[in-house]
Amino acid sequence: QVQLVESGGGLVQAGGSLRLACVGSGNIGSAAMGWYRQAPGKQREWVSLISTYGTTSYADFVKGRFTISRDNAKNTVRLQMNSLTPDDTAVYYCNAKKYGMDYWGQGTQVTVSS
Repeated sequence: QVQLVESGGGLVQAGGSLRLACVGSGNIGSAAMGWYRQAPGKQREWVSLISTYGTTSYADFVKGRFTISRDNAKNTVRLQMNSLTPDDTAVYYCNAKKYGMDYWGQGTQVTVSS
């Protein structure tokens, strides 16, 4: 069982930055960790993934702007978000994939004003 808690969301102006954090209650070292987001009226979409080996991947719409990282010693995954635009406004969810199971956090709101 893994419980995830996100933090770091907030209101920022376009062009600004935010850093999200996701802390796991259990050992996330053996989990692939990712971030998803859901904007109002839209489906949840994948944003970024970091494997257990540290290999990263990104959705095209965040490439070059977002950076995912993990610190297994602290059971933490972070998402550094730069050059934010109003289109990045959404609830951001942390996801852990471990032993065939998906675990989700409660989400953190990111709002980017123009």
